[in-house]
Amino acid sequence: MDKNKAIIKMIKGQGLIPLYFHPDTQTCIDVMKALYAGGVRVVEFTNRGAEALDNFEAMLKVRDKECHELLLGIGTIKTKKDAKAFMKAGADFIIAPGIIEEVAETVHKEDMLWIPGCMTTTEIMKAEQAGASLIKLFPGNLLGPGFMSAIRELFPELLFMPTGGVEAEKGNLSAWFKSGVCAVGMGSKLITKSVLEEKKYDELTAAAKQALQLISEVR
Repeated sequence: MDKNKAIIKMIKGQGLIPLYFHPDTQTCIDVMKALYAGGVRVVEFTNRGAEALDNFEAMLKVRDKECHELLLGIGTIKTKKDAKAFMKAGADFIIAPGIIEEVAETVHKEDMLWIPGCMTTTEIMKAEQAGASLIKLFPGNLLGPGFMSAIRELFPELLFMPTGGVEAEKGNLSAWFKSGVCAVGMGSKLITKSVLEEKKYDELTAAAKQALQLISEVR
């Protein structure tokens, strides 16, 4: 099995990609460790601030020492320059909010996994033509499980993962997985503002365990 297929297998198996950004390096590391303690083995750090690259590099150092099984990807990659920088740093996969062909080409040149965000069937077709095998449905709360159900048969070769507004709640998760997604992306609904501000890392570990358990139950 090649590297990208192995990563997709892990994403499908986990059924969840937690995603977050924070400007403080230690907070980024502590959140990663709390998620890992909760059983999470695939995480997306998002490129949403000037500190992102430095923090990501620091996280990778800790990952290599303490969280050996963790795949750490980078999200919100919108330029070729950023793609190159984070790939050089050691990202395991690249997630984008939309389709930027030069980003896709740059990532594929390094034989890495590129997961673009799409909102329409036209965008999904463009992503497929640009070499995507896993599509991020974004924003998930606007599209909804009904959209996924409606398009599923049009794209039998593709895998889908909604991000944005997915709830760590049985009914919502059940609706998404029944519609045909292989995983869900979860940001502030899992890694809440209070967790970040008040450093409630034990709560995050428990929430991660619960989310993984709920996903296991609804599949």
